[in-house]
Amino acid sequence: MKRRQFITNAGLSATGLAAVTAAPAIAQDVREWRLLHAYPKGYPIYGTAPEKFAEFVTKASDGRLNIQVFGAGEVVPAFETMDAVRGGTAQMGFGTSYFWKGKVPALQFIPGLPFGMTVQEQNAWFISGGLELAQKAYDELNVKFFVAGNSGPQMGGWFNKEIASAADLSGIKMRMPGLGGEVLSAMGTTIVNLPGGELLPSMQSGAIDACEWIGPYLDMAFGFHKVAEYYYYPGWQEPSGINDLFVNMDEWNALPADLQEIVAAGAELANSYVLNELTAKNPEALRALVEDNGVNLKRFSDDTLIELGNTAGVLLNDLASSDPLSREILDSILSFRENTLNYTDISTRAVLEARALDYKYAGLVKN
Repeated sequence: MKRRQFITNAGLSATGLAAVTAAPAIAQDVREWRLLHAYPKGYPIYGTAPEKFAEFVTKASDGRLNIQVFGAGEVVPAFETMDAVRGGTAQMGFGTSYFWKGKVPALQFIPGLPFGMTVQEQNAWFISGGLELAQKAYDELNVKFFVAGNSGPQMGGWFNKEIASAADLSGIKMRMPGLGGEVLSAMGTTIVNLPGGELLPSMQSGAIDACEWIGPYLDMAFGFHKVAEYYYYPGWQEPSGINDLFVNMDEWNALPADLQEIVAAGAELANSYVLNELTAKNPEALRALVEDNGVNLKRFSDDTLIELGNTAGVLLNDLASSDPLSREILDSILSFRENTLNYTDISTRAVLEARALDYKYAGLVKN
């Protein structure tokens, strides 16, 4: 059975679900796998997505593939998850591709680019050749790659001072991973890469002056509003950002075809779960942050965003030019982005602008 490519954020189809759950149990050896993820145990959405995945696989396989999930620090620290899977400590891992960029530079381009693609565009890129390109990068680590979540548009970060211009980014210490962090570093920011569980105490102690995590719901869960006054948008650094699910390649190749199909379907389920949960919960969390907790919500100025964008353009080209696979992946993303820009403008963007006009809608009072 040929593995289906992941479905976009519409979620797992009913026919696909039936196909992987209808097969009768077969008397075979039961496989017991471990999945390590790079987020704190019990952390909402990013921590529960691997649990949802594992539950689905166990049920859909009729118990032939049982997966036990461990959070960051339970077996290895967050950033050692990939090494643990490659080395056989666990069969599977879950995180974000740029966590592993020190091992394969091209991986930092896979989660999304600064000023890059929307969720829909990024999902479309994956099914239009992006999956194969991503797998070329993960092949260097001897793991099988799956998309298993998308944050949607992120926020720009938490700061202890106002960012009135790009010059205010120079000299501060900030946690921002991936290519966004590279852009800020080029603009004079000192980047400190830390796993999620260390961010709040680092802000409290003054070890860092600012941090970027994901968005309102997950940021509020960490309590950043208790230690920072200013919350900036838009999340220029990640217009959308994926979670990766990866499987030790030897273990993957040893799976029967039907279990491979079930794992692939579980990744599709996790992909839609993350995006849908964040889309549903971010609005109320943002309201609570601003209205109940007094967070000062600020937009980066156009001049600041333009300078960030100009810096990003130069930096992305420089980074890709030093590595052939990075160049191949970046060129593919930029080409796809350019091809979709016009249609996104006259479809998604135009609808959002129309929706914001001053009209009455089913009794709704607009702010």
